[in-house]
Amino acid sequence: MSGVDESSTAPDTAGRVAEIAARKGEAAVSMLGMPDAATIVIAADTMLDMGGVSLGKPHDAATARARLHDMSGSCGVLHTGHYVATGGPGGPWRHLVDVASTVVRFAAMSDAEIDAYIATGEPLEVAGSFTIDGLGGPFISGIEGDPSNVVGLSLPLLRVMLAKLGVPWTSLWGSAATA
Repeated sequence: MSGVDESSTAPDTAGRVAEIAARKGEAAVSMLGMPDAATIVIAADTMLDMGGVSLGKPHDAATARARLHDMSGSCGVLHTGHYVATGGPGGPWRHLVDVASTVVRFAAMSDAEIDAYIATGEPLEVAGSFTIDGLGGPFISGIEGDPSNVVGLSLPLLRVMLAKLGVPWTSLWGSAATA
């Protein structure tokens, strides 16, 4: 959500993404006001932790290049903060915040591969300077944990969070769930 302060004073990456996801979610809830129908708001923020350093979006080629060189042949932990709020007609909003973490192992990348990947523009506006579901996928040699978290939202975590808020995952399927 644009306009939301994405800085954080949390001491670790997991805390940072939780704080920023909550800030994004609360901004959306504030914009919506009191719901007049059953409403779900989901907000998220993702960062890669490499050796205790939090890496968000690089925004420029030089930063992406340095990060990709450091990541080449190593591993990091991708943390995604999830904010989920539910509200019903005239009822108050209820919300939860949680974090999913997935270990990502990066393949060794040559300078030519890094430069070609950066030239696509893909790694410039994504957390950690990589994607698993785009052109960067072949540079991921493995993951430990939830693959959907690496894409940007942990579907298993969202299912659990929604259930805690009284929304069964299958209710999101509409009439197909009852057919």
